[in-house]
Amino acid sequence: MTAQAARADVPEPVGDRAKVLVRVENVVKHFPAGIGVSVKAVDGVSFEIRQGETLGLVGESGCGKSTLGRLVMQLIPVTSGKVFLDGVELTSLHGERLRQQRRQMQIIFQDPFASLDPRMTIGDIIAEPLVNFGVVRGRKLRDRVQELLRVVGLNPNFNNRYPHEFSGGQRQRIGIARALALNPKLIVCDEAISALDVSIQAQVVNLLEDLQREFNLTYLFIAHDLSVVRHISDRVMVMYLGKIVEIANSTETYTNPKHPYTKALLSAIPLPDPKLQRGRRLVEPVPHALPDRASAHAMRRGRTAAGGKAARAFRRLPLLKRGLAKATPPSGRALRAGPPSPASGEVKLVLQDADPRPGIVVQRVAACALHVRMHQVLLHAVEQGAED
Repeated sequence: MTAQAARADVPEPVGDRAKVLVRVENVVKHFPAGIGVSVKAVDGVSFEIRQGETLGLVGESGCGKSTLGRLVMQLIPVTSGKVFLDGVELTSLHGERLRQQRRQMQIIFQDPFASLDPRMTIGDIIAEPLVNFGVVRGRKLRDRVQELLRVVGLNPNFNNRYPHEFSGGQRQRIGIARALALNPKLIVCDEAISALDVSIQAQVVNLLEDLQREFNLTYLFIAHDLSVVRHISDRVMVMYLGKIVEIANSTETYTNPKHPYTKALLSAIPLPDPKLQRGRRLVEPVPHALPDRASAHAMRRGRTAAGGKAARAFRRLPLLKRGLAKATPPSGRALRAGPPSPASGEVKLVLQDADPRPGIVVQRVAACALHVRMHQVLLHAVEQGAED
C-alpha cells in the first residue's frame, strides 16, 4: 500500500496548493574538527514541507540527516542560511521569542532509552512541556497526561511508573505522547523506529499515521529503512555527504530514481526471495580519484575554488583503500586502512614503520572516524605521519 493510498481519508489531501509550513533556504552547518579544519555536516540544503505532509529523509549514516533535523528545530544554530516555520524566520530569533516558537515544533528522538529521564515518572515527563509553558495546572494537568497516554495506546494509570518499567516500543510511545503535549504543527521524527524490532516498528508507524490524520500533523521523517519511508512519506529527500541530491514524490523516487546515489541505495534493499536476491547486482556510485597530497592540502585550506566540490565527491572506505597509494607519507612509510570495527564500524588508518630488526613492521594508529569526511581523515593521518 502506498503512502498516498494510506492517506485517502485525510480531509485536506496534501498537494501543490497546500500551505507551506516549513521552508529551509541554503542552510549550512560546519563543525570544527581541529585547527583550521571543519566538517561540512550540512552544506547548502533547501527544501519545503507543506502543511499535513510527511517528508521522508534518507541517506547513509553520517550524511547529516539528524543534524538537519536539529537545525530545523533550532536545537543547534546554523552556520548560515535561514529556516522558516509558518512564515516566521527561526534563525533570527533568540531567547524567549525562540522558546515560544518551539511550542509549534517537537522532536521524537531515536533512542527511547536515553531520551527519557530515568529519575522522572512518565507522568512528569509528559507533563513537563505543559508545565514549562504554563498551559494547564492542577487536576487538568493530570487529566491531560492521562488523555495523551490513552491517545498513544498506553494505560492512563501508568503515569506513576518510571521509564525502566516499559519496553522499547512503549517508551517510544511515551516520547510520542510528550511530543504531542503542546499540539505542535511540526514533528521531527529522528529515526524514531530505528531502535525497535520489526513488529513494534509497524505499530509505531501506524500510530504516527493515525495521529497525523486526527491532528493534521506535519512530519519530517528521518529513517534508514527505505521500505518504511516509502510507506509513510508523501515525498522523499535523499541526502549524501551533507547535500540533498534528489527530492521527489514517494512513488517516483522508488520507481524512477534519477541520481546515481539514489539508485545505489535502492539496489541495496534486500528482497525476500533468495533466488531473486542472488541474481541482483548492486549499483555502485561512480568512483572519483583522490587528489595528491599537495592539492588535497590546498583544498583543505580553501585555496582552490573547486575544493569543496571535489571533496563532496570523495567516496569513503572503498575509494580510500584504492587511493592509499597516492597518499603515502613522504618518509616512505606505508599507510593502509584497517578492517572496520565490528562494534562501532569505525575504520582505522594505520601507519607502518620499518623496525631496525629484520622482518619486523611496527603499526601505529594514525587516525580513525568513519563519520567525518574521509579525505579529512586521510589528510590528518598523512600530516601526522609527516610531523612524527
